[in-house]
Amino acid sequence: MTTLDTPDTPFAVIDADRLDRNAARLREHLRGLGVPLRLHVKTAKSVEVADRVQAGGPITVSTLAEAEHFADAGYRDVLYAVGIDPHKLPRVAALLRRGVTLTVLLDSLAQAEALARFAHEEQIHVPALIEIDCDGHRGGVATADPALVEIGRALGGNLAGVLTHAGESYFAYTAEALHHAAQNERDTAVAAATTLRAAGLSCPVVSVGSTPTAHAATDLKGVTEVRAGNYVFFDLVMAGIGVCGTDDLALSVVVTVIGHRHDKNWIITDGGWMATSRDRGTQAQAVDQGYGLVTDVGGHLIPDLLMTGASQEHGVLSTRDGKPVPELPVGTRLRILPNHACATAAQHDRYHVVRGAHSIEATWTRHRGW
Repeated sequence: MTTLDTPDTPFAVIDADRLDRNAARLREHLRGLGVPLRLHVKTAKSVEVADRVQAGGPITVSTLAEAEHFADAGYRDVLYAVGIDPHKLPRVAALLRRGVTLTVLLDSLAQAEALARFAHEEQIHVPALIEIDCDGHRGGVATADPALVEIGRALGGNLAGVLTHAGESYFAYTAEALHHAAQNERDTAVAAATTLRAAGLSCPVVSVGSTPTAHAATDLKGVTEVRAGNYVFFDLVMAGIGVCGTDDLALSVVVTVIGHRHDKNWIITDGGWMATSRDRGTQAQAVDQGYGLVTDVGGHLIPDLLMTGASQEHGVLSTRDGKPVPELPVGTRLRILPNHACATAAQHDRYHVVRGAHSIEATWTRHRGW
């Protein structure tokens, strides 16, 4: 029997029971609101995970390499939710000609004109969504900006609809703030669609989503799809804003104790930032979890122990309150719960899959690259 004591450390682990529970929770919530899910695969980047959550269903990707990888696995409805670089349009066209409905994203007249010109020259239809800024977090066009209609007209028949992402919801620390972010996301997207339709432009797709707002939404009238991806694993940032608990975290990294610094009250492991990432997403939250919380190899939290330091291949564990670290001999295997599942998963090319206990029942591949 292969267990978590078998592979060389560090390596990534998925708890399949937790993943299934997380997937079912959002599935049932959105079913109650009458809106379908478009799974964002950017967190797991794994066909096996996507198949488990909604085999063959519509997906969102963050790179064209993901789009190509999932197309090879039979996925045919793909949204590339990063602003399109015109230089990448030939790769988009290649996927469209394979029978993949690949929708792209843009938020400028320059992008729209380049896309329309390319589509005309290549004699293909390239569906595009206009990104709408609902909270000033990143890209997008404001609903009241005249550029919204100008972009829509420039796209012509390639206009597929609008998309927004409530990025600021990751900094909403109360249930009320999360609900407000979700409602604002929905209201902004619907308002943008209304503006386009009033200008005589078609807007069939109204796409919203983030893991926090997908769970906090109570009204999705006028929305045609919800995007979310982090929720399949969750992480300490999501736990810190109350979207989940630490016992919902499905991703962890197994590391081994390789030394001690008794003078500094440290435990040293072989899992540095190359294994867990340097993400410190909980630093701005009420409780700073360092580089991650620590469990035993069976997944049970070790009270007050966390990963407080990271160099390339070394992790430092210490206690939150300065009490002596527990007696963990060299060779002891532990698991690190990540701050940001997307960043931690990105350090690995495969997942070892367990179900509750620490017997490994499968190994799932993870796609990398752009």
